[in-house]
Amino acid sequence: MPLANQGWKTCSESDIPPTLPEKSQGYIQVFLDGGLNQQRMGICDAVAVAKILNASLFIPQLEVNPVWQDSSMFMDIFDVDHFINVLKDDISIVKELPDDFYWSTREYYATAIRANRVKTAPVHASANWYIENVSPILKSYGIAAIAPFSHRLAFDNMPKDIQHLRCKVNFQALVFVPHIRALGDALISRLKYLPTERESSTNYLNVVTDSRSKQGNGKFVVLHLRFDKDMAAHSACDFGGGKAEKLALAKYRQVIWQGRVLNSQFTDEELRSQGRCPLTPEEIGLLLAALGFDNSTRLYLASHKVYGGEARISTLRSLFPLMEDKKSLASSEERAHIKGKASLLAALDYYVGMHSDIFISASPGNMHNAMVGHRTYLNLKTIRPNMALLGQLFLNKSLTWPEFQEAVVEGHKNRQGQLRLRKPKKSIYTYPVPDCMCSA
Repeated sequence: MPLANQGWKTCSESDIPPTLPEKSQGYIQVFLDGGLNQQRMGICDAVAVAKILNASLFIPQLEVNPVWQDSSMFMDIFDVDHFINVLKDDISIVKELPDDFYWSTREYYATAIRANRVKTAPVHASANWYIENVSPILKSYGIAAIAPFSHRLAFDNMPKDIQHLRCKVNFQALVFVPHIRALGDALISRLKYLPTERESSTNYLNVVTDSRSKQGNGKFVVLHLRFDKDMAAHSACDFGGGKAEKLALAKYRQVIWQGRVLNSQFTDEELRSQGRCPLTPEEIGLLLAALGFDNSTRLYLASHKVYGGEARISTLRSLFPLMEDKKSLASSEERAHIKGKASLLAALDYYVGMHSDIFISASPGNMHNAMVGHRTYLNLKTIRPNMALLGQLFLNKSLTWPEFQEAVVEGHKNRQGQLRLRKPKKSIYTYPVPDCMCSA
């Protein structure tokens, strides 16, 4: 069942009408690292900083992710014309810098200290910090390049119009490029209307989209299974793979982080009881089953490479045989445009996730935070696993299934999309009430 109205609605316009400055103070250039959803939040903050400084914004530049090796640019992921058009009354956004600033490139800032590069912006800097420290650079050089930039703008004590602008960017201006939306729509259609029997012809996928088979109730759940090797290794948790797995993860930790791992001073039992271990595919399957999902549930698996591969997912698949993913739903021809591009793959999962009846993320992270915020904004059902409760339940080997199920249901009654007001220092992109919404 969809969520009932919770007394809040989206606010399409700020109380203060948008205005462009009479004269731009110069150009703001930002370089964003991290994955898609971290970059998304950085883009919103970049627009806000440009507005604070009465400056023009050069389309944010996305750094090549060292883990995924994805070189996708802003315009490969987001509809740049839509982005500019939605914000045209708020700030000036340019696709190219004027010829006078041809030299302002990533390579230029990487080779030496540059006077117009802002490298010292504190995490969660105030609006006044930018006015005091970046405005003089704009006045002297006409351009300020801010890198690093992620998380460099505070969530508190911001003018109301700046907060609203950040919401406007996140929920209205940032839409994916047409071919991602088209493929996403096709996958959504296939999830809702599964054919009785899969055809072997190469044009099967188009046939499925158009056939509208009566099988299935038109509803589906998206599960973001965040269980990759990095997360498994960095958590310091034991995932039941025995001595071989422990040795493999220990070696990986040593190579990647020189042995430094999150919460390594705690035992596995302590980590689990505190909710600090990512849920395995088997555990998320038990959670879903306890909540009442069964083998007729249409499940879409949104994830990158799962640690342990298909063997790790087999139990989850046996519980939910109607589980699909990008590879099972789309042909190789359709996936050709996004193959090997982590940002585009994540964008497709995000798009499908935003159109699901229920979204559930196995573990917190940037994707989880972005989806929770966006679905809260649209009053869509989102299940947030109670990690501490589940950790304690999984440690209790004497629990019967009815006892486990009762505890899970009780522990998730208020974790299915109920609105939570943003607390100080928390992100408006995860908690859009009250900054991005109005009382109904």
